[in-house]
Amino acid sequence: MCGIVGYVGHRSALDVVLGGLRRLEYRGYDSAGVALPDGGELLVERKAGALANLEARIEEIGRDRFTGTSGIGHTRWATHGPPTDRNAHPHRSSDGRVAVVHNGIIENFLELRAELEARGIWAESDTDTETAAHLVALAHADGPTKGDLPASVRAVARRLEGAFTLVVTHADEPERIVAARRNSPLVLGIGEGETFLASDVAAFIEFTRDAVELGQDQVVTITREGYDVTDFHGEPVGVNPFEVTWDLAAAEKGGHDYFMLKEIEEQPTAIADTLRGHLVDGRIVLDEQRLTDQDLRDVDKVFVVACGTAYHSGLLAKYAIEHWTRIPVEIELASEFRYRDPVLDRSTLVVAISQSGETADTLEALRHAKEQKARVLAICNTNGAQIPRESDAVIYTHAGPEIGVAATKTFTAQVAANYLVGLALAQARGTKYPDEVVREYEALEAIPAAVAEVLESLGEARALGQELAPSKAVLFLGRHVGYPVALEGALKLKELAYMHAEAFAAGELKHGPIALIEDGLPVVVVMPSPKGRAVLHSKLLSNIQEIKARGARTVVLAETGDETVRPFADHLFELPAVPTLLQPLVATIPLQVIAAEIARARGYDVDKPRNLAKSVTVE
Repeated sequence: MCGIVGYVGHRSALDVVLGGLRRLEYRGYDSAGVALPDGGELLVERKAGALANLEARIEEIGRDRFTGTSGIGHTRWATHGPPTDRNAHPHRSSDGRVAVVHNGIIENFLELRAELEARGIWAESDTDTETAAHLVALAHADGPTKGDLPASVRAVARRLEGAFTLVVTHADEPERIVAARRNSPLVLGIGEGETFLASDVAAFIEFTRDAVELGQDQVVTITREGYDVTDFHGEPVGVNPFEVTWDLAAAEKGGHDYFMLKEIEEQPTAIADTLRGHLVDGRIVLDEQRLTDQDLRDVDKVFVVACGTAYHSGLLAKYAIEHWTRIPVEIELASEFRYRDPVLDRSTLVVAISQSGETADTLEALRHAKEQKARVLAICNTNGAQIPRESDAVIYTHAGPEIGVAATKTFTAQVAANYLVGLALAQARGTKYPDEVVREYEALEAIPAAVAEVLESLGEARALGQELAPSKAVLFLGRHVGYPVALEGALKLKELAYMHAEAFAAGELKHGPIALIEDGLPVVVVMPSPKGRAVLHSKLLSNIQEIKARGARTVVLAETGDETVRPFADHLFELPAVPTLLQPLVATIPLQVIAAEIARARGYDVDKPRNLAKSVTVE
């Protein structure tokens, strides 16, 4: 959630840090701050609210005061204490020599705070983070780690419980920054005579594409000349350098009104890039695989664990995997998975879906599965993140950076990746002949063109969004694969427009939800193909007639040429004809646009909805 930037080099650290924080705003935050060692002291400024508030404060006191070439910065998403100036990061030690920024939660901070109070050191904030600043300062001032900042940080990190990334700067060592990582994202950027730290490569992509993954329970020291990585006990560890394959332009709006619209329009490319390279010599291959074909053949049950939008993509995975492999699939909210004691063994495959690869609930679900000897396959959009690192196999969704907090292109890329998992299992288990696997893959390869066709009619969806903006609520209905699409459409409306939106399996309509129908209530219906699912089509057509008769305003998504729905649709969106299992990849697009336009018409920030963060790295 929180955004972290650190820099040591030859440029103005203030410019680098503020620029990096600006590119991390998509993560969601409620305050921001910077700390720069300069002339033997630490210059710290922090403000609640938008990054612009911090920049205004810096302009007020004079940017020329901040001349240092090293510094740290932070955008905070409140966990301990309200979003106020006093709780904003960075936090300083009582002697003013150490400044710390922190992502995550220090679970034993009350115990540590009591220890500090016993030594006469009293907290000036409500945060858990401040305790780390005091502890590092004490370790650096005295004892076996005196004068050794990396050793001091390691000693403190060993005492902390929970999930955290700490980045530390010291007034006495302006050319060195030290960071510790456990269960929270952090990556290095390597330039010429400069080194970067950040929660996300987007923070430093303007300067370098050379990056380094940091692993679990590692401490890194950066200088102009490079970096040194150890474990929490000071033992050297290996790292994994990689190259960022997208550039700064990919993270800019590119002339669009908002990032989310740009990312909606990037979905044909995102899906194509996710699929590319996964069919080699007629066989499905994964990005990383430490599972044999025999391991996949032995699978007798699949669990999919995910949160939010990723959970909806997992619901669609169930339809594909069960249809193609005849293996039972259970879809689980990652936040509930390990607390209900699921039955797992070596023949269980757990598919963990996370855009960031750092989602705390999903990561803990994965670890629980591993403890029970289950195999884990990750679907992730972030190279080298913790979830793929701890998994037995990986499919990366090559969707590129997604700045809008509400997922769009990462959702459709996840759906495509889920279907690759289904085909890989069908291939290994022999439930589909090789030519059938190729045929299904080729059908997937045709989807980007179908999505591009839908995108050509975005103007219609945008206009409808403006019309629906005054509505108090919107309902969504679907059957079969249309039901998860309805759930995703409702979630987007909640996230962006802050309005009541509910999705129902249409067969449940008469079991209660039909009581909600009243004159003028917008109801969005995702229709199946009349050719692929004729029985479901006729039943859903009956549902539309039922709600129409009770005064609903019907918005219908139906296959091009399906004239049976036209008499009952106040607004009809025609979708390209695609195989039934693949329809969600085209049906989702109009719902994304409608939600965004309703939010815009209501005056809300589409890219940064309130209270939400792009990556949820605490449970």
